[in-house]
Amino acid sequence: MPTTVLGISAYYHDSAAALVRDGEIIAAAQEERFTRKKHDARFPRNAVDYCLREAGITPEELTYVAFYDKPILKFERILQTYLGVAPGGLRQFWKAMPVWLKEKLGTNKLIRAEFPGYKRRILFGEHHESHAASAFYPSPFEEAAVLTIDGVGEWATTTYGVGRGSELELLGEINFPHSLGMLYSAFTYYTGFKVNSGEYKVMGLAPYGEPRFVDQILEHVMELRDDGSFHLKMDKFDFLTGLKMTSGRFDDVFGGPPRQPETQLSQREMDLAASVQVVTEMAMDKMARFVREETGMKNLCLAGGVALNCVSNGKLLRSKIFDNLWIQPAAGDAGGALGVALSVWHKYLQQPRKVRDDGKDLQSGSYLGPRPDNEGAKAYFEKIGAPYKEYSEEELPEAVAELLASEKVVGLCQGRMEFGPRALGGRSIMGDARSQEMQTTMNLKIKFRESFRPFAPSCLEEEVNNWFEQETPSPYMLLVAPVREEHRIPMTEEQTKLFGIDKLKIPRSKIPAVTHVDYSARIQTVSRDTNPVYYDIIKSFHGKTGCPVIVNTSFNVRGEPIVCTTEDSYRCFMRTNMDALVVERCVLLKEEQPEWKEVGDWRDEFELD
Repeated sequence: MPTTVLGISAYYHDSAAALVRDGEIIAAAQEERFTRKKHDARFPRNAVDYCLREAGITPEELTYVAFYDKPILKFERILQTYLGVAPGGLRQFWKAMPVWLKEKLGTNKLIRAEFPGYKRRILFGEHHESHAASAFYPSPFEEAAVLTIDGVGEWATTTYGVGRGSELELLGEINFPHSLGMLYSAFTYYTGFKVNSGEYKVMGLAPYGEPRFVDQILEHVMELRDDGSFHLKMDKFDFLTGLKMTSGRFDDVFGGPPRQPETQLSQREMDLAASVQVVTEMAMDKMARFVREETGMKNLCLAGGVALNCVSNGKLLRSKIFDNLWIQPAAGDAGGALGVALSVWHKYLQQPRKVRDDGKDLQSGSYLGPRPDNEGAKAYFEKIGAPYKEYSEEELPEAVAELLASEKVVGLCQGRMEFGPRALGGRSIMGDARSQEMQTTMNLKIKFRESFRPFAPSCLEEEVNNWFEQETPSPYMLLVAPVREEHRIPMTEEQTKLFGIDKLKIPRSKIPAVTHVDYSARIQTVSRDTNPVYYDIIKSFHGKTGCPVIVNTSFNVRGEPIVCTTEDSYRCFMRTNMDALVVERCVLLKEEQPEWKEVGDWRDEFELD
């Protein structure tokens, strides 16, 4: 009888479930995709149900259920922190305690209630062990160093270790409150964005600024040592005693109070973003050098929320500190569900691990979620009176490529949904990367978000080095690399004098829609192995235009999770200025659709961040 392990992460942010059968990853999904509540932290009932359906089993047939961290240890850290700063932090303490007493300390009991037929032990991993397992076990390496960096787990904020075969050992850690994730989140808060969801906006804003605050950060805010360890100067922060990330002394260092959310961005915010990005890159570089020296490993695996900083990842890869780099695509807390399930199989049950002979990883392109049914999609469109045209599998790529070549914006919902925060051609909005207007159009008319936000390119894997300074595949959109010199458009002397958002107006390359103001791009390489439909669309586009690159952004609008179902896709399509929608083999044109009737303002349903 097969061994099935269900991993769960919940109660903090981005709850998720993942199911592993005899060491093979069968399914994984975030709860937010089903409930339509962004970063949903509740118990992942819908994600669990999906995983069980995908495996074709009932809860009673599970071999083990495992939770991704240890709530008792986390509670110990919170309690000790409050006692250590008392009487400061009383408001935060009273705010947190009801949730802990009602939910988090009773995790075992809550899980039991969700699985009444499950009689075995519920296993608990440690937070950073789950991150490390999610990074190493699916990787393509027989052995590797592992580095995990996030806000905080139980006590650890950063760990390093070594994986060999099925063995994984953590060798060192940095503990709370000293946290690179917390540092980045503090600047996210200070520049007016929402903590735990706006960090990638800071990363995207950084190239518009100059890193003129680096010295102030390293002198007044944190001590960064040669081995990559660091120490936050806690008088500049307020997350221990208050409900904010930064203190008045932080304001004094950087010349004023935090930017109020939704107000206009100034050059100061852009320079702050550039500065914390540089400090993060410095810290990761120093950590990597230390870990390479300590472990002697030539491969590195990364996880934890900071591992989603693809600018730092790209620079780390190009530094050649390690020969090879692999990053867990669901690097944040959602990935902990997968990590703990794999950890139970390999560490707890001591089962061997096999890497693939072809050098590919074991995560199947991270296409681990549910897929729409073509017949079900047709039935839905017919029920609501939405005209569509059905294509054969052979005809579809050509038809979609024709739309893209005509500068149409196309929503794509096909195949299994992606696990992790990036859309990778399963739930994507596509556009023509050659279009000068595409970035602004998609930001303001499709995504309803800030105009400065860059878009990512999807590129045929075999063509990536012809267009970008990137030799290795980047299937999970977790590496930033420069556009090759021959495709760039040089700036005039006048253009070099522009500052801030004015830089956005300058076309940087032959693919301006995906080229950031510093000539960089967050690359996804696409292979036919993992997503044949998406690959064939780009291949057809290449044949029509000579360009093997398209725009790929997640199929959602600001404040909303990525779409999951046919219904989600049609609703998002009709609420925006997308030109066409593709669901499996059905293609819908906006101009042919009946009038969309919305009850109230749909954007009121979501928390705009």
